[in-house]
Amino acid sequence: MQDKPKNIPDHTAVRVALWRALHVQIDALPHVLEDEVGLKLVDPEDEWQTQPDMDPSFTSGFRASIVARARFVEDLVTEQLDKAVNQYVILGAGLDTFAERRTEIASRLKVFEVDQPETQEWKRKRLMALGYGIPKWLQLVPVDFEAGTSWWEKLKASGFDAKQPAVVASTGVSQYLTKEAILATLRQVAQLAPGSILAMTFLLPFEQTETKIKKEAEEAKKGAQSSGTPFISFFTPEEMIDLAKEAGFREARHVSSADLNQRYFTGRTDGLSLPKGEEFLIATT
Repeated sequence: MQDKPKNIPDHTAVRVALWRALHVQIDALPHVLEDEVGLKLVDPEDEWQTQPDMDPSFTSGFRASIVARARFVEDLVTEQLDKAVNQYVILGAGLDTFAERRTEIASRLKVFEVDQPETQEWKRKRLMALGYGIPKWLQLVPVDFEAGTSWWEKLKASGFDAKQPAVVASTGVSQYLTKEAILATLRQVAQLAPGSILAMTFLLPFEQTETKIKKEAEEAKKGAQSSGTPFISFFTPEEMIDLAKEAGFREARHVSSADLNQRYFTGRTDGLSLPKGEEFLIATT
């Protein structure tokens, strides 16, 4: 095990990185997302797959959701790049590895990863130690959200061109924020140049969660609570679309878990699919 910098990212970011790697290692081909870079960053103990939150059966739905949402955003970024949208902002980037994995696409973009300073510094050191370095197309944007620092001002200071459109992604974040904080983010993104797109995930109210994963969802809620990052916001698709329109977006639509299943999991031999629970808002300026 390599020497790693202190202040390892929060448990949620680490778990997401390991679930992505687990998908490659145990799920059948074709893989929805090929990502083991996060595994290298975390560099866990040899027995990491035996941890309770890595159990193949228990994590199946969560694993599918994690890789599907990442693949969907990356497909969206690729699609928009063909339309000359070459700025990509990741809010709450955690251990995202797009810039290292998809160099053929990322090298044609300006990628801005926004997250807490401690996480960014840890990641910077790990990328350097592993030989990836910080490619010229990647900007790590440290923002101290707890201190009230403006991510928007930090983003502009990092070279973001507010006059040009961008794809902005926020996945696995909204459930930890208040409705007021989510609306503030939506309003900020809605002011971006025409043609910009926001892809934001949100959790459905618990009673709308698919019955077969209610136990797993409840365990996830308890785990988030115990780690100091409780789930506090849930929305119906209609509520999320209304919130986006209130914020000033020109268009807003819902991409459901069923849509993602049809797109990425049809015909799989292992039965892997994502349950109803986490959905996408796609909003356009």
